[in-house]
Amino acid sequence: MGLKSLLAKPLAQYIRRKIEHWSKDGIATQKKQFNELALWLPRTAFGKESGLTAHISPAEFRKRVPIRDYEALRPWMDRMVSGESDVLWPGKPSYLAKTSGTTSGVKYIPITRESMPFHISSARDALLCYIQETGRASWLDGNLIFLSGSPVLEEKNGMLSGRLSGIVNHHVPSYLRRNQLPSWETNCVEDWEEKVDRIARETLNKPMSLISGIPPWVQMYFDRVLQLSGKDQLREVFPQFELLVYGGVNFEPYREKIYQTIGAQIPSIETYPASEGFIAFQDRQSEPGLLLLLNGGIYYEFVPVTEYFSAQPIRLGIEDVELGVNYAVIMNTNAGLWGYSIGDTVKFISKNPYKIVVTGRIKHFISAFGEHVIGEEVERAMQQVSAAFAARTVEFTVAPQVNPESGLPYHEWLVEFDVAPQQAEAFALALDEAMQKQNIYYRDLITGSILRPLKLSILPKGSFIAYMKRQGKLGGQNKVPRLSNDRKIADDILGHSGLH
Repeated sequence: MGLKSLLAKPLAQYIRRKIEHWSKDGIATQKKQFNELALWLPRTAFGKESGLTAHISPAEFRKRVPIRDYEALRPWMDRMVSGESDVLWPGKPSYLAKTSGTTSGVKYIPITRESMPFHISSARDALLCYIQETGRASWLDGNLIFLSGSPVLEEKNGMLSGRLSGIVNHHVPSYLRRNQLPSWETNCVEDWEEKVDRIARETLNKPMSLISGIPPWVQMYFDRVLQLSGKDQLREVFPQFELLVYGGVNFEPYREKIYQTIGAQIPSIETYPASEGFIAFQDRQSEPGLLLLLNGGIYYEFVPVTEYFSAQPIRLGIEDVELGVNYAVIMNTNAGLWGYSIGDTVKFISKNPYKIVVTGRIKHFISAFGEHVIGEEVERAMQQVSAAFAARTVEFTVAPQVNPESGLPYHEWLVEFDVAPQQAEAFALALDEAMQKQNIYYRDLITGSILRPLKLSILPKGSFIAYMKRQGKLGGQNKVPRLSNDRKIADDILGHSGLH
C-alpha cells in the first residue's frame, strides 16, 4: 500500500464524522446556510435593488425574490460579466463558468472565492466516503483520469472564464496531480475526437485505476482504447482499473454497455456537480440515492413540478419536502445566485438523511397533447424493455410528431443501438406499453385514439456523435437532450441520417 492510500484512510474517517454531524439535522443545517447567505445581501446591488436585509426570513425572501432562470436574472448577470463589482455577490467572481444554453446562447455562471472550495471538497469527500465505507484506497496509487473540458481559461473583464471542468482542473490537489492523466498539453486540445484519441494513446500502457467523466464520453474513450489496443475488454488493457466516477446524466441507459465494455461491474460513484454548485454525491455503496449537500454554501428550495409553471408556484424548504414527489431545484448560493432555477428535477427517497435521485430537466418534456412525459419515464421504459429484449442502446431521444403525413400523431423514439432487438416491432409495442403503465395521461391519449402508439426509428451507428459535433457540443459536459417538445433535434438527426 502506498503512502497516499495509507494516509487517506484516517482522513476518510474524519470526513465521514463531519458529514454525519451536519446531515443528522438537515433542517438546522439549511437554516444556518440561509442565515449566512443573507448576511451578504445588503452588500450587493441585487440585494439593495430588491430591498433585502441581512436578517430577512426565508418567507419574506420568497416574497421579494421570484424564481428566475438565467434569462430572467440576465440584467444582473450581464452587469457582472461586464466587470461591475458587487452585483450579485460582494466583489467580482473569481471565475465565470461558461455553459451552452438552449435559449440563452452562452451563459456565464459565477464562481466566487467563497464557492470554489465546495466544488473541490465535495468531489474529494465523495471519494473519501467510498474509502471509509469499503476500506479500498489502493486506486490512489495508480493513474487517475478526469475526462474534462480544456483547462485553458480566457480573461474577461478581470475574471477568468472557461468550462467548469476546465476551471476545476486548476484546483486538483497536488497529491493527486502527480498521477493524474492526461498531460496538460493533451487536456488543452479543443477538438473532442482528437482529444479522446490522444488521451487513449497516452493512457494505453499506464496503470489506470480511476476513470471519471460523463457516461457517453467515457464510453467514447473506452471504445477508442479498445480500438488501439486490439483487446475485447477494458480490464485486459487496464487490469488495475477499480473505480468509475460519473455524473452529468442518468447512468442507467449507459450502465450495461459500459460494464460490458469494461468486462466487469466494477465499483462506481455517482456525483451531481453543476456550474451553479456541487449539489449531491453518492456517499454509500450500500444505499441508493445521492446525499444532498446541505452545508455546501447553498440554500435549496423545491417547487413541485406540477406547480412550476403557475403564476405563484409553491416554494418549499427542506423541512417541507415529501418523498416520491417530483421537484424542480431552486438554488440560492454563495456565488450570488438568488431564487435561481437550475432546470433540474429531483425526487427525495430519504429524509434521514436527505437523499435524492435526479429525474430529468424541467424543460425537457413532451406535452404536445397534455401528456407531460418526463425523462425519468422514458429512461425507465427503455431500461426495462431493453433488458427484456436483450438489446443495448448507445443513445436515444424522443420527440412528438404532431402533423404526420397520414394517421394519428405519435411520439417518435430515435434510438441508436449497440445491440439492436431482433424484433423491432415487438420492441416498440413493449416500449409503448411500458410508457402507458407509467404515465396515465399518455395512456388516455392512446386509448382515446388521440395518439397512436410510438414510432421506433433505429438510427445508424454514430448518429448522435455526428449530431453533437454539428452543434459544436461534442464532449465535455454536453449531453443529448432526452426529450424535446418540438422536432428540431429529431428532424436534424433524421435529415442527416438519411431516414427523413
